[in-house]
Amino acid sequence: MLRFDDPLPRAPRRVLIAGVSGAGKSTLARSIAVTLDVPYTELDSLFHGPDWTPRARFLDDVRALVGADAWVTEWQYPSARQLLTERADLLIWLDQPFLTVTLPRVLRRTFVRRMRREQLWNGNTERPFHTFFTDPEHIVRWAWTTRNDYGERVASACADHPDLPVVRLRSPRQVDRWLAGPLADSVR
Repeated sequence: MLRFDDPLPRAPRRVLIAGVSGAGKSTLARSIAVTLDVPYTELDSLFHGPDWTPRARFLDDVRALVGADAWVTEWQYPSARQLLTERADLLIWLDQPFLTVTLPRVLRRTFVRRMRREQLWNGNTERPFHTFFTDPEHIVRWAWTTRNDYGERVASACADHPDLPVVRLRSPRQVDRWLAGPLADSVR
């Protein structure tokens, strides 16, 4: 496992970003895509159909994505993780403090999206606030209940793919330093 200041073994072309909801996966993915000049695909846009229903073509779309020479995406959805991991040449684990970094982010993002009725994927919008109490998959509840799952998932990926470099980023400062340092250095 690499630290935020460790050099990368090579310039990555197929990058996965792991982390709980609200950790900053999509934001980091966009930055990496610009630095590496590779396409970014938001995995949620492939998964969610209208009315938050899973799209039947999701795994076909993931297979098409990983078949490309270069990409950046999030490491999400149990049915897709193995497909993604098999083709990745870098996994980044956003393992930031949940209570002080991630939870405030997911709360703020959810509130703003709901207030603005921001359209997300395939016409979906954030669910009403009261669903926090009734929907076990409400994004804030989901972040809370899955916040400790990534340690085991990443360890399993490391065991299954020992040649896959994994970078663990533990704070927003480490994210910024990694982007400006090892990632930028890998493409110079």
